Amino acid sequence: MAAGENRIIRRRIRHAYLSSIVSISLVLLLVGIGSMLLVNTGSVSDWFKEHMVVSVIMKPDVDESQAGDYMQGILEERFIGGAELISREQGESEMKQMLGDDFLRVFETSPIPVSVNVTLKADYVSSDSLKVVEKRLGEAPVVEEVVYQQSLVESLNANLSKISVVIGVFIILLLIISYALIGNTVRLTVYDKRFTIHTMKLVGATRSFIRGPFLLRSALLGLFSAFLAILMLIGILFFIKAGFVQLFEIFRLDLLLIVMGIVIVSGVLICVLSTWMVVNRMVSLDKDELYF
Repeated sequence: MAAGENRIIRRRIRHAYLSSIVSISLVLLLVGIGSMLLVNTGSVSDWFKEHMVVSVIMKPDVDESQAGDYMQGILEERFIGGAELISREQGESEMKQMLGDDFLRVFETSPIPVSVNVTLKADYVSSDSLKVVEKRLGEAPVVEEVVYQQSLVESLNANLSKISVVIGVFIILLLIISYALIGNTVRLTVYDKRFTIHTMKLVGATRSFIRGPFLLRSALLGLFSAFLAILMLIGILFFIKAGFVQLFEIFRLDLLLIVMGIVIVSGVLICVLSTWMVVNRMVSLDKDELYF
């Protein structure tokens, strides 16, 4: 009867280990994804900032040649990331898409001026810097107006910091969930060895000697789960590269090593920590408590 119960317990332990590896790997995958977003917050922020367009509207009598000369001049400015000349024809085409083909019929001459669309370097996309940039771009006599979305800049700078905090909290919650999953598995494993632990205590084995095999096994469990999570994370990145090239360009792949390190350390650390606490509790049990 005892042998049958032991076989059942061992089968449960194997199933628990398998389910724990899968569960912990999935949780560590989410930790990896969150970490990838967290360490690339600066890159994501820079990407959005460098794709924000500042429109420099030329005066009505300025032709494309004059606007081209102006554009070549501002490209030498240290805050300019890029510039594109928008001809009257391009402007009219965009307005037709927005207002319909008949909107020009009410005008004797085209009301659409030549303009230059400017993108800035990320360091200069802030409320204070943009005021200086706006003043500098508008100094030329050919310029009528400099237009950009001030509310977008303020919202971008405010929300990116909030997103970083949310991702950080999300990662902490995932680590807590992972810790609970591992703790349940460890309890079942250690429970099967409770009489062996008690026998080792009786012959004078120290706590560190008893804990050693359990800690080693849990460290290997965390390492293997982290390895599976990293493989899945790399697979997701390759999928993104194949289907969403622009999104993939936002991420700095050199930071992937940092993310891998976070996943591995998280997996091993929470496995070892939960095992340490459970084994310590089991070692502290009296003989009579081993049967409950």
